[in-house]
Amino acid sequence: MSTGRSGVQAGLFDWAIAVCVAAALLVTGLSGRHPATYPDLLGHALLVAGGLALAARRRAPVPVLVVSGLCAVGYHAAGFDVPAVAYLFAVYAAVRAGHRAVTAAASLVMLAALPLAALASGHATGEVFAQARGVLELAWLVAAAAAGEALRQAERRAEEAERTREETARRRADEERLHIARELHDSLTHQISIIKVQAEVAVHVARRRGEQVPESLLAIQEAGREATRELRATLQALRDDDTTPPRGLDHVPELVEKARTIGLDATLTIDGQRPDLPVAVSRTVYRIVQESLTNVARHAAAATASVRIDCRPDALTIRVDDDGRATPGKAPVYGVGLLGMRERVTALGGRLRAEPRTEGGFTVQAELPVDRAS
Repeated sequence: MSTGRSGVQAGLFDWAIAVCVAAALLVTGLSGRHPATYPDLLGHALLVAGGLALAARRRAPVPVLVVSGLCAVGYHAAGFDVPAVAYLFAVYAAVRAGHRAVTAAASLVMLAALPLAALASGHATGEVFAQARGVLELAWLVAAAAAGEALRQAERRAEEAERTREETARRRADEERLHIARELHDSLTHQISIIKVQAEVAVHVARRRGEQVPESLLAIQEAGREATRELRATLQALRDDDTTPPRGLDHVPELVEKARTIGLDATLTIDGQRPDLPVAVSRTVYRIVQESLTNVARHAAAATASVRIDCRPDALTIRVDDDGRATPGKAPVYGVGLLGMRERVTALGGRLRAEPRTEGGFTVQAELPVDRAS
């Protein structure tokens, strides 16, 4: 939208310059004297046309250069001794656009054509005056071309500097991502591996002895495996810049099934026709359900939990309810998990509500816009 506004402003600016140049040329032509044998109307039209052509100098600098040059030669041949101001503007625009060779060739033609047009009009001037005028016209052409080249070089340096800043920022982000990956690997991988191995050893020993393996120990074993997979996927995503497909809506049934293995009566309902979800939305759905069920298992002392996902063309809603010990009317204590959920939802332009239910238990409700999160 801002780019469109800047384009409109640039167009209005070009038209303002074109109208001002056309008016100045016309006033200069009207104030001068020229033979009555030439059609004044044609000369006036060429003066105005040469100025108004500048309105298209950004979009078509070479055609504007040709049109303004022909108009200048035309009104000089018609007896109007008016400086080729519009052509100077066209030279500046063409050189700024990078058409240096075409501009140089057209300017050489103009330097030769303008004296011939003056001779054709019957306004032959003295040799000294003609030479001085030719030097002046050449100086103005060089000045206009130099101004266009200087601005072109300045714009190119600015673009190069912007590109360099973007590359530097991207490189620093990559370095920071790799640093985080190394820190996570060094600080968490070892501890999680120990938990996983110890749990598996305990389960193995219990089974070897013929003892019943406690459900809590099996849950620890499965949680260790899941944590290892999650950590490995996170590290891979950090190293590969999100090239590894993350877990998303398709993996929500696995979360519900794991909740059942620890004794929680969990159900999953998905209504509506699933849209083509952006990766960020799908990943956030998975994290919301994962964190909600984790909180139910750890803190709610609940027997049941229900996960409901409603798919609409413009939005996706998630609701996780439990029958735990949350007290209605009591403000919930937001831990790291709930705060993380809120940050994820807010970043996608959605809304999150987490609070005790009137009938008892706790509810987490989130609405994620689909079209804004791509």
